[in-house]
Amino acid sequence: MDREQQGGWVYIMADRYRWTIYVGSTADLAFRITQHRDGQGSKFCAEYGLTRLVWMELLPTMQEAMDQEKRIKRWRREWKFALVEKGNPDWRDLFDDVLK
Repeated sequence: MDREQQGGWVYIMADRYRWTIYVGSTADLAFRITQHRDGQGSKFCAEYGLTRLVWMELLPTMQEAMDQEKRIKRWRREWKFALVEKGNPDWRDLFDDVLK
C-alpha cells in the first residue's frame, strides 16, 4: 500500500487555551507530534512553544488531509477555536490519546 492510501491526519497544536495555534497534516501523527514537542516539527511551533495537541482528524488519504489542512488554515481564528472546542472544550493535551 502506498503512502497516499494509508490515510492522513490533520491536527492543531496550541500553547494554551485560545492563544497561538498551528494547523498541520501528517501520515504519522504520533511521530509528528513528538517532533513538535522536541522542537523539531516546525520552526513556528518551536518559536512559539506549541507542544499541546488539541485537535485531530483522520482522513482516508494523505491528499485529503493536506487539502483539509489548507482549508482550515484559511478559516477565521474564531472558527478554528470553535473546531477545537467542539471536541475538546477544555483544550486538554490529546497526545496521550494518540499513544493508546
